[in-house]
Amino acid sequence: MSASRLPLVGGHVVLDLVNTVTPRVAVRDEEPYDHLVDPAALLVWAGRAALIDEAEVAEVAAAWRRDPDAAFTALDAVREIREAVHVVLLAAAGMMPHDPAVTAPALDRLHGRWLASAGRSALVLDPSRAPAVRCAVGVSPALLVLDRAADAAFRFLRAGDLARLRRCPLDEGGCGWLFLDRSRNGSRRWCRMADCGTGVKTRRLTERRRTARAR
Repeated sequence: MSASRLPLVGGHVVLDLVNTVTPRVAVRDEEPYDHLVDPAALLVWAGRAALIDEAEVAEVAAAWRRDPDAAFTALDAVREIREAVHVVLLAAAGMMPHDPAVTAPALDRLHGRWLASAGRSALVLDPSRAPAVRCAVGVSPALLVLDRAADAAFRFLRAGDLARLRRCPLDEGGCGWLFLDRSRNGSRRWCRMADCGTGVKTRRLTERRRTARAR
């Protein structure tokens, strides 16, 4: 599946970034596939996920055409942010043991990326908007996707509703994607019922039929 059709089911752009790998960990002899295969895929995903708007997509594309090395630098950095966020979220939500030897380097990488993005941001005054003063994250088109990803990750880790964070259940045949469960009774189990939920039910039905025939 290409980045242009990858489902956005996380409920937050940071979770959708984490979910650009399928499955999220190797399961059932299925190796993870990275949907951000190149800068072009990253740019498509960033536009679809509303990390940047349509005009900014065009600006970034032009900057990357002028400097292809910057495009791959941004791709590598966004992937680094993605993997670091994944580790920190799993530990913060109790989905993996909190091992400082693992989480501390991830936090350091995220902090470093956020500091760099803050250094490339600017305060903007616009009395016609509320608030009148805002922080414009990313003033360099070539690094805009990277800076927005770093800022979004920092904000989500500090203020996201991690109590609603769920993981598509790997032990039941899910893909390990992360999402915010905003259902009324907190009962959402699958990233998408049409994908993992239905797939697991179909596999279970096939296994039951196979067992019945064998008997």
